[in-house]
Amino acid sequence: MRKVLVTSKVHEYLIDRLQMQGFEILYFPQLSYDELKDLIPDVVGLIITTRLKIDRPILEKAAALKWIGRLGSGMELIDVEYANQKGIQCVSSPEGNRNAVAEHALGMLLSLMNNIPKASREIKQGKWIRDENRGIELTGKTVGIIGYGNTGSAFAKLLTPFDVTVLAYDKYKFNFGSGKIKEANMDQLGRYSDVISLHIPLTDETYHLAGDNFFNLLKNKPFFINTSRGKTQDTAALIKALGNGKIAGAALDVLENEKLENYTPAEKQQLDQLLGFDNVLLTPHIAGYSREAFYLMAKVVLDKLGL
Repeated sequence: MRKVLVTSKVHEYLIDRLQMQGFEILYFPQLSYDELKDLIPDVVGLIITTRLKIDRPILEKAAALKWIGRLGSGMELIDVEYANQKGIQCVSSPEGNRNAVAEHALGMLLSLMNNIPKASREIKQGKWIRDENRGIELTGKTVGIIGYGNTGSAFAKLLTPFDVTVLAYDKYKFNFGSGKIKEANMDQLGRYSDVISLHIPLTDETYHLAGDNFFNLLKNKPFFINTSRGKTQDTAALIKALGNGKIAGAALDVLENEKLENYTPAEKQQLDQLLGFDNVLLTPHIAGYSREAFYLMAKVVLDKLGL
């Protein structure tokens, strides 16, 4: 029987649909890299998220592998070039969770701009503080979006009712601007944005893109949002920007290291520093993980694979 290896939690729809087509499902959501090496020779299909690296050593052992389905966006963990050389089809499903990411980014932004988490904590402490928690309206502001693919464009669409001007930068995309959406460069984003949101994959080019040089470009003390990949931001530079007032606050769904149990003392210190700021909001990489997206990512992957 043809075997499909599923290496992460998935919607039951994916399992049911594959089984109906005669596939045997090997469901190991906690599979390690070494265990993957042992199982990969016998499988024709592989379902992954962001946990395991599908590199050349893995692919060299994948004698029967025909396809790889990546739930969500970003293919940085897969050696796509080598997989294609071996005739392995690789697909992802950013269409499945782009709306979830956009809604999460907007929710975090509005929460920060209106001091909602901070005010809620204070009330739990018996404090009723109004003046210091006066909010800032999003309506009419300028929002910088870095990366105008699936999630970046979905975020811009959600911003439409707020009558914002969107300054969008995408190194690999052009002629997409219209109306309130303006194509811009990084200097323009830094000069005019009241909000800057990252919607980029993790590559050699984007690693620590939000570093000291990035934050030093900022003129309007914008709110900073990252729902993409943790290593697109330099945590030390971000902490420095918060400390010296270069940004009004940070909404982060991702961290450079998301395995908190494995933190070094230095990483623990940085996390404590982030948590010490009233104008920082953290969530555990759940932006693209809504109940609807959980299903849609599975459907999109199987549809693209023609299964």
